[in-house]
Amino acid sequence: MNDLVAAAGIAAGLIALLVLVFLVIAPPLARVPLERRRAPDAAEVSVLTKVTDRTVKAIDGVIHRRGRAPFSATELEQADIRLAPSGFVLLVMSASIVLALLGLLLSIGTPWTVPVMLVFAVLAPIGAKVALRLRTDRRRAKFADQLDETLGLLAGGLRAGHSLLRAVDAVAHETESPTSDEFARVVNETRIGRELGDAFDNTATRMRSDDFQWVAQAIAINREIGGNLSEVLDQVGHTIRERNQIRRQVTALAAEGKISAYVLIALPIGVFAFLLLTQPSYFNGFFGSIVGILALVVAAILLVVGSIWMMAVVKVKF
Repeated sequence: MNDLVAAAGIAAGLIALLVLVFLVIAPPLARVPLERRRAPDAAEVSVLTKVTDRTVKAIDGVIHRRGRAPFSATELEQADIRLAPSGFVLLVMSASIVLALLGLLLSIGTPWTVPVMLVFAVLAPIGAKVALRLRTDRRRAKFADQLDETLGLLAGGLRAGHSLLRAVDAVAHETESPTSDEFARVVNETRIGRELGDAFDNTATRMRSDDFQWVAQAIAINREIGGNLSEVLDQVGHTIRERNQIRRQVTALAAEGKISAYVLIALPIGVFAFLLLTQPSYFNGFFGSIVGILALVVAAILLVVGSIWMMAVVKVKF
């Protein structure tokens, strides 16, 4: 009974802290009456939408005052997440609260309630960073895989008599994402006065594609000295196609080592978490003495060093 009361008190304190933070960072209420600010034909907005909008605006104000965001607009854009940084921060905060309450439910009756809640809450921002990185890497890899087809479309458009910019616009309409998104961005940048070569260089930098950097350089050289650009693109496409084939072979050969590294990294963490939740008394000898705490710290350091070393070994740069 005392554990339930303590857990309920912790949950209530957490909710009260969140409400206090919201009241502190929330912008002041407008002085103009609601009837004067609402359009005549405006639809009624739900309370949940109003609260969400106010929270997003408050987070946005904090981000502007600090001058930086935990998740930048560039990160979200490269991961193809169409949310403002403030909206994504609100999503991560909500996930942290849910995970903290989940940790509370799982650790009720144990002396590790607060640490487990904190660990579960921290998982949300860490998981969000990892998810953004994975989505960005997957998007860049897909862009690289589509590059061969992209160059074929560009060369075909040039052979049909279109200008280079018209061929780029055709690629933006006829290909799949992310190539279509990136080439549409190139077209939009040229429409507002940016040089086509600079737009291509920016795309190569954003997608971290050495192959597309070659394409940008080939186009820039051709625009200076002239020549048959369609043949140049065909030759570059042939080279990129061979590189992609070798890259896929190397990736397939290194896949087994990567999976083994992931298992070896996750196994001690999973066993530690499982025992901490199911048999917390098992660790009394570790947490009850200086020697035990030092042993855990040394084990954690060795795990981090070993994880970094294994990931460096199995990471093949091509």
